[in-house]
Amino acid sequence: MKGAENQILVIFGASGDLTKRKLIPALYSLEIQGLLPEKFAIIGVSRSPMTDDLFRESLKTGVNEFSDEKNQERINEFLQKVYYQSIDAQDADSFIDLKEKLAGLQNSLNIPANTIFYLSTPPSLYGIIPQHLAKIDLNDQSAGWKRIIIEKPFGYDLQSAIELNSSLQKDWLESQIYRIDHYLGKETVQNVLVTRFTNGIFEPLWNRNFVHHVEITSAESLGVEKRGGYYEGSGALRDMIQNHLLQIVGLMAMEPPASMHSDAIRNETVKVLQSIRAYTPEEITRSAIRGQYVASTIKGEKIKGYREEVGVNPDSKTETYAALKFYIDNWRWGGVPFYIRTGKKLPTRVTEAVIHFKPTPHYLFANKSNGETHNQLVIRIQPDEGILLKFGMKTPGAGFEVQTVNMDFHYSDLSIARIPEAYERLLLDCMTGDSTLYARADAVLAAWNFLDPVLNEWKNNPCIPVYGYPAGTWGPERADDLIEEPSMTWRYPCKNLSDDGIYCEL
Repeated sequence: MKGAENQILVIFGASGDLTKRKLIPALYSLEIQGLLPEKFAIIGVSRSPMTDDLFRESLKTGVNEFSDEKNQERINEFLQKVYYQSIDAQDADSFIDLKEKLAGLQNSLNIPANTIFYLSTPPSLYGIIPQHLAKIDLNDQSAGWKRIIIEKPFGYDLQSAIELNSSLQKDWLESQIYRIDHYLGKETVQNVLVTRFTNGIFEPLWNRNFVHHVEITSAESLGVEKRGGYYEGSGALRDMIQNHLLQIVGLMAMEPPASMHSDAIRNETVKVLQSIRAYTPEEITRSAIRGQYVASTIKGEKIKGYREEVGVNPDSKTETYAALKFYIDNWRWGGVPFYIRTGKKLPTRVTEAVIHFKPTPHYLFANKSNGETHNQLVIRIQPDEGILLKFGMKTPGAGFEVQTVNMDFHYSDLSIARIPEAYERLLLDCMTGDSTLYARADAVLAAWNFLDPVLNEWKNNPCIPVYGYPAGTWGPERADDLIEEPSMTWRYPCKNLSDDGIYCEL
């Protein structure tokens, strides 16, 4: 990886939780590893008046709490690179103060005009801040490059995503825009590419001739907590599937890229998203299941249902669970169903992708099998990151009793290796100009194009139910019917990669 040029990072929304919990600790970790540029500064931007020293003190607790390295001398040294500027993001004139702050630091620290603007703000400002920056030429690359990082969600639906994209591209080049999805920064998501394209035993089987179906799960054991008001305007489909899970689908299903250049990789993932077969209204009813967790009792503790959470409409139809079945219409995946699901208040927190291989054409040991009769390759993204291969083995003793066994690798087995936080990788990539793990405009719009009919049908068709599921279970039973073959069902993962079971620790 090439080194990062000297630069300044500007964080809008610097007083928010993301800055304290993720961004500053990630930057401190990069500092500890010697990966930050030799000359580097951070400007936190928010509305509240504050001095540089007060801002540094407000960040110090977050670095201590969320970083592995807690050397106070190193933390204090790192925080001397942090500065603060108070502006009103809605007021174009106040951006002059930011421009002056930037120019002052560039001169005093001898840093060129290379600048990243990170929008850790409410989505309502995603179109406004870039416009204000452009009005005072802070998008100009004649003296040094300029890049802008935008958090999810990128739009609320297809139309709003198109409008936001058009607004940004009036003043910024596509090469300057980095749409961040922290899932793509996870080590095991990136390892999908290595697993597929480095190992000759996998790639020849990675197609419709050998794969029965593909399953991707992202489960959370928590509910909406105190974010009910926000979640009411989002829901599981927008919050998780439109960005995180469809991006993983793109990596799982893509063709081999011509090179490891960012454009080559992103070209292939876009083709996947553009090849997803569009739903008809009738198919949405059958193949897109939504659910909502209801009250239950777990270990003697009464758990609230979603409609009882603070800020939630008592008659809400917002889904806290979504499961989809769809097809990718291309030569590699024609006829192979993809199943994706996500939900809150499920039995455990886990994200994984599973390749279910076809069973043998004639199974000689059908009456002797104990468990599954087809192989599975499980790529665990979090927690207990690793890879698991499930296959049949003969049980020792007389006869031919067969049981399913596991061959697994856990990242934790690499005792000398540290798994970096996603934001570490993504921030460093932007600093070096590598956009591989950032979503491109056409990919975002392709994902919305696929999901928009589902959102509209759920909104406008009162006949489509919202299935209730008790908190602490694996979602509504109706979702099990998506996988139509009676001998197959969803995988029920537990916290530990090698464990399977319907009942996991909540």
